[in-house]
Amino acid sequence: MTLGLINANPVVHAKRERVARTEDLHADDAVDPLDIYDILSISRYPEHPYSLEQLSVLSEESITVDDKLGRILITFTPTIQHCSMATVIGLCLRVKLKHCFPPHYKVDIKVSPGSHANEESVNKQLNDKERVAAALENPNLRQLVDECLYSNEL
Repeated sequence: MTLGLINANPVVHAKRERVARTEDLHADDAVDPLDIYDILSISRYPEHPYSLEQLSVLSEESITVDDKLGRILITFTPTIQHCSMATVIGLCLRVKLKHCFPPHYKVDIKVSPGSHANEESVNKQLNDKERVAAALENPNLRQLVDECLYSNEL
C-alpha cells in the first residue's frame, strides 16, 4: 500500500510583505505577538514546500501573549480536518519557541476549535511535556522537525 499526501493540493496564499519596524522592540523585554508570528510563520509545512503562513496555518491573530502571567498561546489551523501532520506542526512550533524565547514563559499550543477531527487528542499531545520529549527522541521525527524549521528552500 502506497501512502500519498492527505492534502495533495492545498490552497496557497501569497506571503505577507514584511514591514521593517524601527522602534526598539525589546527595550522592556516584552514578548510581542508579531515577533512570534515573524519567527514561526516562515517554518515549512511538513508535507509541502510552503510556509505555514502561505498555507494559512498560522496568523498574527492566532498568537496571544500575557507578559504578566508569562504565557504564550499559539492556535494554529491544520489544512484539513484529518491532517496527519497536526502534531508535527505543533511540535515544530514548540521547538522553535523553545529556542527563541526565555524559558520562564509557559507555552500552550492548540489547534483552532473545530479545525481538526481529533482536536482534543492533538491538543493533549502537544501540551504534554513527556510526550513532547519522547517525540523529539525519535530520530526520524526530529529530522522532520529540523527540516521544517531550518529549511532554506522557502
